Amino acid sequence: MARLKIKKDDTVLVIAGRERGKSGKVVRVFADTKQVIVERVNMIKRHRKAQGPQSPGGILEKEAPLAISNVMLICPTANAPTRIGRRRLDNGSWVRVSRRSKADIDG
Repeated sequence: MARLKIKKDDTVLVIAGRERGKSGKVVRVFADTKQVIVERVNMIKRHRKAQGPQSPGGILEKEAPLAISNVMLICPTANAPTRIGRRRLDNGSWVRVSRRSKADIDG
């Protein structure tokens, strides 16, 4: 499994494709297929058959996955899109670092 630089609850900007320019919070990350689901971005419609009185049918809207290469993290300090690096702390753990503002992204 590959180590990805985008994590759940990150705010990202879509930089390519039909939804370019939109931003939102990452809801889910699929590491095996290198895709992410961003809140209220890349909405698709699915027609669902009724499964009884508790779950009626109709047209449902839900988010579809985007390729992780098509999103860019928004730096929390600079509030602008940034690339991501990594830096080793004194205690031996790693932390993500914004290439734009050189600020830590994780804690």
